[in-house]
Amino acid sequence: MIDLNFLSPAPDSPGGTVAEIILNNPRSLNALNSADIAELSAVLSRAAEEKPRALLLRGEGKGFCAGRNIKGLDPREDDATAFLATEVTPLLKQIDDFPAPTFAAVHGPCLGVGLGFALACDVVYVAEDASFGSPFGNLGATLDSGGHSLFVERLGTHRTMDLIITGELISGAEAVRAGLFSRALPAEELLEFTRGVAQRAAHGATQAFLTSRTLVQDIRDNGTGLWASVDAENIAQGKLCDTEDYYEGFAAFNEKRPPVFHGR
Repeated sequence: MIDLNFLSPAPDSPGGTVAEIILNNPRSLNALNSADIAELSAVLSRAAEEKPRALLLRGEGKGFCAGRNIKGLDPREDDATAFLATEVTPLLKQIDDFPAPTFAAVHGPCLGVGLGFALACDVVYVAEDASFGSPFGNLGATLDSGGHSLFVERLGTHRTMDLIITGELISGAEAVRAGLFSRALPAEELLEFTRGVAQRAAHGATQAFLTSRTLVQDIRDNGTGLWASVDAENIAQGKLCDTEDYYEGFAAFNEKRPPVFHGR
């Protein structure tokens, strides 16, 4: 089950809404099957139609998402490549391209497909006792949903293979120390903190945030070098000059008042 709520700004606030998507099957640690994947994709589309200014993705119960729900799955009848390539990967790209800044609040297990959901978000905050890794060797399977890229980029090849071969999990606190994610918090503070940051982002200059996301994605996906990235920044800055929020930001600065952004 996938739930969708909208966190509205205060009545006297110019900020936009935050769409909060909740993975809500706690009895399976929010593990997902094909029907769940399709439902999550539909909910993401519905959320985008409402034009929120930020998105928060979280899990209900004791964990964020334990990955694919394989209960009762017969591997002889399963096409894992089709499941990942035609169902999971398009969903990861849908999160990656969501038309507002995206946040994940991760607690408990975050594995496989769940790890993919987290890495597709712009900002990931984790509980100190969250758990990450690749226990899939116990199934004769391997890490998927972008996990290899994430781990090698941020942990290096040796630590990546150590986690894969041993099947050991690392905590949220260790993951942040290693540079996997943004910051770790006590589990009881995680959701309130993430909501607060998402709500502040919903008051911000949305087009500027999305412009930076595009620049970061280009470096991530294409290995863009320094001077090519500088050139892209120069062009992007020029395009932002024609946005309402750019005008407002400069006006607010010169008038010595807080800016009132509308995401345009």
